[in-house]
Amino acid sequence: MPSNLIIRERCFEWGQRTYLMGILNVTPDSFSDGGEFNTTSAALVQAQALVAAGADIIDVGGQSTRPGAKQITLEEELHRVLSVLEVVRPSISVPISVDTTRAAVARASVEAGADMINDISAGSFDSEMLPTVADLGVPIILMHIRGTPQTMQQMTDYQDLMAEILSFLQKQIAAATAVGIDANKVIIDPGIGFAKNYEQNLEIFQRLPSLWALDCPILIGASRKSFIGKILNQPDPKARVWGTAAACCAAIANGADILRVHDVQQMRDVSLVADAIFRRTAQGEC
Repeated sequence: MPSNLIIRERCFEWGQRTYLMGILNVTPDSFSDGGEFNTTSAALVQAQALVAAGADIIDVGGQSTRPGAKQITLEEELHRVLSVLEVVRPSISVPISVDTTRAAVARASVEAGADMINDISAGSFDSEMLPTVADLGVPIILMHIRGTPQTMQQMTDYQDLMAEILSFLQKQIAAATAVGIDANKVIIDPGIGFAKNYEQNLEIFQRLPSLWALDCPILIGASRKSFIGKILNQPDPKARVWGTAAACCAAIANGADILRVHDVQQMRDVSLVADAIFRRTAQGEC
């Protein structure tokens, strides 16, 4: 079991309960809620609502990573993220994560009050990301991906899906610790929907315990995603709440520590009940 982690004076006791990361997309083109929170006033209201619903972390993203999403300029991403942090950070006390693959955005965000970095490329898109995070001394989430959001859905040919995910993450964890990132500040994410087809997404849930070998907390981001829509025959992402709930319950049963979700209030109930059923041991105090 990985060691406990303190972020903004909050103790994350891995294994004791499931933690919820509330999604705050400040983009016009995210797959589920694009354009809803891309003004500072709307973002602030949503951030406060996510915290009130039970979010343990708020994840701010200024660059859409949906399949086919185009890369925006560094200047645009900085503007989106920093303008939101300016109003959100003083108003909430929970840790804030920033979803970015750019070292410059990571540095500016932490300087503006963010507490951790969520990098869908696990530090592989920007060679300065891991050294920057090491210098900042903050936690980082390393996610598995192949290609980029524009190309990833054409890169789903795996010989052994979980072995390749594990190998990639193992390599990136080693790269992170080699440049000075504390191993206790590394969280891993197998990348549901990122260069994964329908069957592969299901396989990740079924074989999730294989990632325990990396001795890192595990984050799962399945909220409203297309594999749930396929099962439910539901094209509207916002109508996939209860399908998301089932996926979250499966993730908890198989060892997930953090769930990245849109619908925090509903998933809080799911995690409370699933934790009571599936979790058997608790870590010590921070």
